[in-house]
Amino acid sequence: MSRLRSLLTDPLALGLLVLAALVLGMPALKPLFAAAFPALDRPLYEADGFLALTLDHLALTGGASLLAVLLGGAAGIAVTRPFGREFRGVLDAVAAMGQTFPPVAVLAVSVPVLGFGPAPALIALTLYGLLPIVENTVAGLESVPEPVREAARGMGMGPGALLWRVELPLAAPVILAGVRTAAVVNLGTAAIASTVGAKTLGLPIIVGLNGSNPAYVIQGAVIVAALAVVLDAGFDRLAARLTRWRSGVV
Repeated sequence: MSRLRSLLTDPLALGLLVLAALVLGMPALKPLFAAAFPALDRPLYEADGFLALTLDHLALTGGASLLAVLLGGAAGIAVTRPFGREFRGVLDAVAAMGQTFPPVAVLAVSVPVLGFGPAPALIALTLYGLLPIVENTVAGLESVPEPVREAARGMGMGPGALLWRVELPLAAPVILAGVRTAAVVNLGTAAIASTVGAKTLGLPIIVGLNGSNPAYVIQGAVIVAALAVVLDAGFDRLAARLTRWRSGVV
């Protein structure tokens, strides 16, 4: 009984349970959608399996988020070093442009060059995720107290050791918050990738909108929403553990 109560009060575990039920059990809900939308001949999206669409959606989101972390993190570190400080303004401007430029516009520009598929979506989502990662990387590194840096230098640490053993561990919670924002935003935005031929959970949504089939729209949207809840709860769990680990470093 205590284990069940713990499961029901744990947002991550409960979210995973709901997500699995939706992804694997959507076909069992066909009678429910048929009753809710009696005018529809096809109340359940069956062109692609929801499990395959979910995995493709996660792969696209994960790939774009990873690229954004690598590019944004490296750029954020660079402009906090003496050799890169003069490029701080340029980096801020480029990252802000990537955030404000509509992903649909990036897709429209990329498709003629890269063709249809996940590649244009990967570029658009990567650009869209750069700003929070860059901003939080810079903010996290700049928040490291100067006395801590001086103490590390006094222990004989060079610039590389200072960065990896002191600055990044102390800045990690702030950087993680930026990664969290980028990943959750990309998860929702990835649905539009289906407009250029990428297989995501946006497929039933787009097909439903084009065919005036609200059941398809609901089926795609509820799984995207469940994924967002699980992802956010997972980052929340990771942030709590990172905070405890950071306390040990300090």
